[in-house]
Amino acid sequence: MSQKYVNLIIILVLMAFVIWVDVPGNGGIHLGSFSRDLETKFGLDLKGGMQILWEADLPANQTITTQSLNDAKGILQKRSNGLGVSEINFTSAGGRRILGEFPGFTNLDEVTKTLEGVGLLEFVDFGDTPMNEGTVVKTDYSNTGQAAEPTPSATATANPNGPTPTPGAATDTTTDKVWHTIMTGDQLQSISPTTDQLGKYIVQFALKADGQKIFADYTTNNVGKYLGIVLDKKVISAPRVNSAITQGSGIIEGNFTYESANTLAIQLRYGSLPIPLKIIQSQIIGPSLGQDSLTKSLLACAIGFAIVFLFLVIYYRLPGFIGFLTIACYATITYAIYKLVPVTLSLPGIAGFLLSTGSALDANILIFERLKEELRAGRTLIQAVDLAWKRAWPSIRDSNIATMITSLILLWFGSQNGATIVQGFAFTLIFGVIVSVFSAYLITRTLLTFSVGWVQPATHEKWFGA
Repeated sequence: MSQKYVNLIIILVLMAFVIWVDVPGNGGIHLGSFSRDLETKFGLDLKGGMQILWEADLPANQTITTQSLNDAKGILQKRSNGLGVSEINFTSAGGRRILGEFPGFTNLDEVTKTLEGVGLLEFVDFGDTPMNEGTVVKTDYSNTGQAAEPTPSATATANPNGPTPTPGAATDTTTDKVWHTIMTGDQLQSISPTTDQLGKYIVQFALKADGQKIFADYTTNNVGKYLGIVLDKKVISAPRVNSAITQGSGIIEGNFTYESANTLAIQLRYGSLPIPLKIIQSQIIGPSLGQDSLTKSLLACAIGFAIVFLFLVIYYRLPGFIGFLTIACYATITYAIYKLVPVTLSLPGIAGFLLSTGSALDANILIFERLKEELRAGRTLIQAVDLAWKRAWPSIRDSNIATMITSLILLWFGSQNGATIVQGFAFTLIFGVIVSVFSAYLITRTLLTFSVGWVQPATHEKWFGA
């Protein structure tokens, strides 16, 4: 089978898949642990919602490291998963602020309660009871670290090496047991993801001096028992103590990937936010203005596509029609990628998409102009089609590399300064440029090659406008 037929099969299979992805209500993709609902995600300006600006609650002259701000942003992002909306976005705004966007939310108390939790990390004695990840438990350590006043019903005594238990800690019921906390996350000296001798990802930690003694005493006396690692009263991990740990360091084993091990390390390193934050601004944004702009943008897009179609067909004839098919395929593929990633669409993002459509059109026009030049120079149709791509490629390559560099600069600028508008524009432009080059290389080139067999040599001027 010749290469052009292989390319045609690839195009047909690809287009069948992306059209299925683009069709609303397709049920999504669910393969094992991978799940994607394939719904279009809309940003704050199109869906409406709430915007919150946090600032470090520290003296103005106190230096805040970029790492601390990024860690705080990462923790907020992870906690926002509890709100059940994937379009939530956090960006750094300068060196002291974090901007959060919450499409579809209008209740400030609901959002802040979820995001500004205590973040209390505890090492909890589960005894002989294994605990599943995600289990919510009660412990004898309060969120403030303060023990409540004892009552006659509280029969437990404090562990001299650990936090003081609150009343009811000794209650040992099978339905509402209160577990004992041996120490909290403030005893961590360092923690990081790494690999063991077999290449499996683990999390390695080291403790401060006080924590070393507490940990050594506990692990010496509780070999074979379960030690729970609990964040905000929810079990992260509950490994079995295999041996006494007296050197002040240890590992946490599990079915980790690098990402999950790193996530756990961040959670353990910063059970609470690394810097205190305060809300300095919050606002509710309605979707009406954005929806009106979207409607007008789509109308302008439809009119633009109609004009482009007429221009291509009238001026370039058969290649022009092929170019329009390529642009249609480009738009379909790009939209499918937005749904698969997923990309949250905003008005700036749509602007980036439309601009990249221009790049896709430009690549086709370069090919068609080179094709006409080769035909005028007396080349056969087969030779002209082959040389058109080869001689247009350097210009296509250089122009798109320049656009990519500009987009990456804009993306970096937006991430450093909290300019989400710039980020959305740059992100969709990058995707668009990549797909436009792919479309020109595979689709336009393949269809032009097939068109050679449809046209008689004597009529090529009529069909190709040479």
